[in-house]
Amino acid sequence: MLEKVFYNEFLKRSFAEPLEVTFWDGKTKKYGSGTPKAHITIHKPIPIREVKKNASIALGEAYMDGTIEIDGNLEDLITSAYQAADSFFRNKRFIKFLPKASHSESESKKDVQDHYDIGNDFYRLWLDKTMTYSCAYFEKPTDSLYQAQENKIHHIIQKLNPQPGRTLLDIGCGWGTLMLTAAKEYNLRVTGVTLSQEQYDYVQSQIKKYGLENLAEVRLEDYRELPKDEQFDYITSVGMFEHVGKENLDEYFQTVSTHLKDNGTALIHGITRQQGGAVNGWINKWIFPGGYIPGLTENIQHIVDNGLQIYDLESLRRHYQRTLEEWDKNFNRVRPEVTEMFDEQFVRMWDLYLQACAASFKSGNIDVMQYLISKGPSGASLPMTRDYMAEKNN
Repeated sequence: MLEKVFYNEFLKRSFAEPLEVTFWDGKTKKYGSGTPKAHITIHKPIPIREVKKNASIALGEAYMDGTIEIDGNLEDLITSAYQAADSFFRNKRFIKFLPKASHSESESKKDVQDHYDIGNDFYRLWLDKTMTYSCAYFEKPTDSLYQAQENKIHHIIQKLNPQPGRTLLDIGCGWGTLMLTAAKEYNLRVTGVTLSQEQYDYVQSQIKKYGLENLAEVRLEDYRELPKDEQFDYITSVGMFEHVGKENLDEYFQTVSTHLKDNGTALIHGITRQQGGAVNGWINKWIFPGGYIPGLTENIQHIVDNGLQIYDLESLRRHYQRTLEEWDKNFNRVRPEVTEMFDEQFVRMWDLYLQACAASFKSGNIDVMQYLISKGPSGASLPMTRDYMAEKNN
């Protein structure tokens, strides 16, 4: 049978660890030497043309609809695929098609709302109480997810060496934890921008709840629409540049430069590939429409091209792996509630997304970087050593 010949060739190249596969005809075959690390059941053939067009999309959708079942650790299995030199993640024969992406202001708004406006009730189920949906920072092995998210917020703000009374812009402010912490605990005057209606409504309610109307404002606005003459002492942007698209990265960093005062400081935190920019077809189609992970050197080039200089660069790859693992544990604890909200296919999709991302960080396929940048000579307004970054705010 042609399908079996194709899948034998496909599977023997796709995983660095041994595994067993039971096919739709009931026959089981082992791939690799040693004890199998996982067992895959394929209930019916996945069309070869779909696998050849984009294997990530074809296999991801097959997992979503139950055509593929996994007995074993899904994160470890996907890590094994990333580690295999000729797997479908690396072999260009299986990445011929990628969903088209546009990053106009209208499309960007739709993309953000497609992901973040699933509903605050959904995210509240499995995020920690800070409602922070980005990489946490585990200072100690015993840190809870909540503590690690608190750590991350302070880690970012402290890197700016913030002075009370100064101004901060948070581009892509999410549910507002960073900007509101900067206002409440560092006495900064803060402005946050988001394209998500759900996030905007939530941040507005938090500003009123804490009586921060004189220090904080949130805008339902594209970052490209900020008034050109509006400048800030500090800028933060967390998990944002992954959404802007390859063609808009220069404009994104230009916007940072335009709105940062001379000798101002910005902390840009986002997912980056050390090997160069990339798109995953399945995630782009089902999770993050329009997503693009920039390469490290790509970002650095845009930074320097726009009159900015790097003072500090930090990798948090292992922190994001653990963050995703914690999210997935939380997600699976509330699996029945999520199924009731949506359906089983949605639950399988999100579980796959969280574990696949953890595997991508674990394998080093992607990284997350904090770029501490200055407008003007690097670190001109910052202390001479990095010691200040570890000082706790009083």
